[in-house]
Amino acid sequence: MSSRQDEVPTLTQPSEATRRPVIYDVTRIVTRALNAAPNGIDRVDFALARHFLARDNSARGALICTAIGPRLADPDLALETIEGVETLWREDGDAEADDVYRRVVEALGSKGFSGASPTRARKTPNLLYLERNWRAMRRWAPHLGRPLRQAPADAIYFNVTQFLVDRSWYMRWLATRPDVKPVFFVHDLLPIEAPEFFRAREALLHPRRVSNICRYGAGAVVGSQALARRLRQYATEKGRPELPICVARLPVSPSFLSPAEPPEAFGGVNYFVVCGTIEPRKNHLTLLNAWRALARDPAPPKLVIVGKRGWLNDAVVEMLERSVVLRPHVIEAGGLSTPGLRRLLAGARALLMPSFAEGFGLPVAEALAAGTPVVASDIEAFREVGGDAIDYIDPLDGLGWLQAVRDYATPNSPRRRAALERNTGTVAGAEEFFAKIDEFIVRL
Repeated sequence: MSSRQDEVPTLTQPSEATRRPVIYDVTRIVTRALNAAPNGIDRVDFALARHFLARDNSARGALICTAIGPRLADPDLALETIEGVETLWREDGDAEADDVYRRVVEALGSKGFSGASPTRARKTPNLLYLERNWRAMRRWAPHLGRPLRQAPADAIYFNVTQFLVDRSWYMRWLATRPDVKPVFFVHDLLPIEAPEFFRAREALLHPRRVSNICRYGAGAVVGSQALARRLRQYATEKGRPELPICVARLPVSPSFLSPAEPPEAFGGVNYFVVCGTIEPRKNHLTLLNAWRALARDPAPPKLVIVGKRGWLNDAVVEMLERSVVLRPHVIEAGGLSTPGLRRLLAGARALLMPSFAEGFGLPVAEALAAGTPVVASDIEAFREVGGDAIDYIDPLDGLGWLQAVRDYATPNSPRRRAALERNTGTVAGAEEFFAKIDEFIVRL
């Protein structure tokens, strides 16, 4: 891979980046109002939307898919929608205000059998915020905006989520505006590389998305060198070996950079956290099988599963719903806020990430930034994010995961202490992330 194409030199006048108009695609953002909590793509999307939409009017713009196709949208309305959704998600609030977090704390502090039903802490909808966000979404429904021919000359069109990028009718306008430079954030190629972990439809659509990115894109942004190499190979196969690629490591939320203490209610409870949607690629089954064995120990630790239920997860859901052995020791936390996750990580023995494959691994970066030890799969993405700070285990090594949990749960664990000493706390900052992207797009 050519370093010239993947490295972004420092500009002599960085302020040039702020003067090039950027048309930010907000189509996916306005669909997130009724989701309980953000995922990794949401975090990147919202951060970049704020970055680009907060500029002065001459350098900002928005695009949304309407009933008559993609149109220029009102950037102020887009910012208002973002603020409403983030309020619903409690991204800047206090963990104690999060009902999911409070129920997890209660479950962790409980002793003995948890009852006939599994311990599943889910978000209780806040009707006031839901109504507010629903009104905001209804405002978008008749929003026909302005024709794309009115887009500023030599603008950047930025699509961070690949939403609708698989549709040729959605991309067609770019052929009529060759002066507009499309830039796409590519989060991963996993539905192409490992389709067995995804719904059949997703494995069909993702190749179309990435092919359109290679066809129309003036540039692409990725979060890791590993993904840059794989995207370069894919682009070469599609006839675009020269596609400019910017590597900008994903930043963590400021929440994970600030000190936090676990609740006193935990009373020294041993627990671990796994973070991610419950779907086959995340490999929750290996951890649940380990916990079945741990349940026979005199004082087994607890496992908090942070993430909603996704797809192709029947075996995991069956264990969660029906296993009497697991019920006292495993807690589901769907819709947990970022402040809530930060507080949980503060008291966790470790973050466990047994994934088979990842595009980046944002929870790993968040845990390391928070000073929490990480035990993770020995895969390329995690190696790039965590380096020597992570305790690596093969995702298929069930006995290895079982032993790691037992070792980390031991009081004054030497293995855990060694992991803490290896963690230097080095993380990518938001300013560096935005600066790399700004410098990249101004050169296109």
